[in-house]
Amino acid sequence: MFIDTHLHLVARDRITYPWLKDVPALDRDWTFENYETTAKRIGIQGVLHMEVDCAPNDIATENAFIGELMAKPNSLLLGAVSSARPESKDCETFLERLDLAIVKGIRRVLHVVPDELSQSNLFRENVRKIGNMGLPFDICVLQRQIPLACELVDACPDTVFVLDHCGVPDIAGDGFDDWERSITTLSERPNVNVKISGISAYAKPDWTIDTLRPYFEHIIECFGWNRVVWGSDSPVCTLNSSLDQWMATTQALIEGTSTSERAAFASENAKRIWSL
Repeated sequence: MFIDTHLHLVARDRITYPWLKDVPALDRDWTFENYETTAKRIGIQGVLHMEVDCAPNDIATENAFIGELMAKPNSLLLGAVSSARPESKDCETFLERLDLAIVKGIRRVLHVVPDELSQSNLFRENVRKIGNMGLPFDICVLQRQIPLACELVDACPDTVFVLDHCGVPDIAGDGFDDWERSITTLSERPNVNVKISGISAYAKPDWTIDTLRPYFEHIIECFGWNRVVWGSDSPVCTLNSSLDQWMATTQALIEGTSTSERAAFASENAKRIWSL
């Protein structure tokens, strides 16, 4: 049984998502009810909601929305990874107001802002504060930005980090060699974990399990089984597969692993990292 550490829900009647207009295939409502139907069929026992880069004024609304869904009887939802703006002078006040019964971690998408943003003293100071609160920080960068992730981690050694989507490898562009070197370097930082989440979205439409296998195996080689978690990245994964196809691919990739390795990857690491 898996904990899905990366689910996006879209509720356009309550929350504004400025970027969705540029991705027509995703520009619709994505409900928890529809996700939950499939999740219960494919072995997902719990789920973390991942912020959807909504308009800044809607961040609190998004977290409250997830809190409502968590409160429903027998809900699979275990918490939210909230958006935040560590580059803002108001970030500390924002963090102090969070409901930690709902919010289990923080993320700031870094591939939609200038590279210099995460290099500022204020940004790094606030990420250190996030770590002091016991909240992990999700790093969402493109493959070319993994060195930036290394710099941020080095500046915040006491914060727990989770690299989303294996660092968004350029699978379609055959960018394995550069990605391999960057990931190896990042893995030397012991406070970094990696989320193996929906990487089929970064391959060509005719991908197969053998397309993804080198990326999966290199992550495990570098980080071991105790610093990896699983995520669907639903609905982004639907750009190139489906939720159940991504789960089937995952199950095939971990065939032959030990019971303890499977448990760590599927759920135990997530429980530890996000205090679930």
